[in-house]
Amino acid sequence: MNDDAGKPAGLRQSDVQRRFDRAAAQFDEADFVHRHAAKGLYDRMSPMLVDVRTILDAGTATGAATRELAGLYRGSRIVRLDRSLNMLERGKKRGSRFARLSGASTVWEVQAEATALPLRPGSIDLVFANMLMPWIDDLPAFLAEVGRVLRKDGLFVFSSLGPDSLLELRRAWGSVDDGEHVNTFIDMHDVGDALLHSGLREPVLDCDYLTVTYRNADALIDDLSRSGARNCLEGRRASLTGKNSMNRMKRALCSAGKDGELPFRLELVYGHAWGGGPRQPPGEFTVDISRLRRRSQ
Repeated sequence: MNDDAGKPAGLRQSDVQRRFDRAAAQFDEADFVHRHAAKGLYDRMSPMLVDVRTILDAGTATGAATRELAGLYRGSRIVRLDRSLNMLERGKKRGSRFARLSGASTVWEVQAEATALPLRPGSIDLVFANMLMPWIDDLPAFLAEVGRVLRKDGLFVFSSLGPDSLLELRRAWGSVDDGEHVNTFIDMHDVGDALLHSGLREPVLDCDYLTVTYRNADALIDDLSRSGARNCLEGRRASLTGKNSMNRMKRALCSAGKDGELPFRLELVYGHAWGGGPRQPPGEFTVDISRLRRRSQ
């Protein structure tokens, strides 16, 4: 696997948390992509047979997926995990109430990093990660954690963004300056390699394209802001973007549209893999004693 796989342009994680904390109050009104991707995951999960008792909803945001998962897997225990406390608090009352009505026995809210899950090895039957991976710098570390907490033959399902996403925005900024304004996303094949490298089994990935049309550049930027999807790159300029630069970027965006509308294309990547069970520490291996033979003298 390429040594750079799983390592897009670095994100300033404190900015990621701050932007999602700010977006929590309006997230449900602007999370169309999040909801669309979640539906794609539910559709792909429907034919899969897995005994689900404990679920990790990783990157839960305001808990829309928790409510759906509680209905799909009645009586399950669900861990809602997010780095944004405001997101967790926003969804806590609604998520818990829905879970009780749908038969889920327990819902926990946990504020933590997805690359350092505070969960026991092999304790999770289903890891659900909808649109979390675009906000993770160290993909191998995250997948290693998924492999650690997922029981053998448990299911990991996820959605993410592919490298064809946000090209219109990237090109518009590229016509203005050479600064870092738009995140880069990992190719689907590199994600598959990273899944195998982490010890997860039988990965299956596919992609779909979603085009969202906006009436103008301001509407697009407003949606990105309300959903928390603004520039969090480590390499971005420390100073605020100037008004002239922003206006030039908006004009470049609008010039790429047609008939007064601005199409915005996203490459949605969907995937799943199965838990491989505990991994041996480096330098150790296991031998089936029944296969050992006594040496004759």
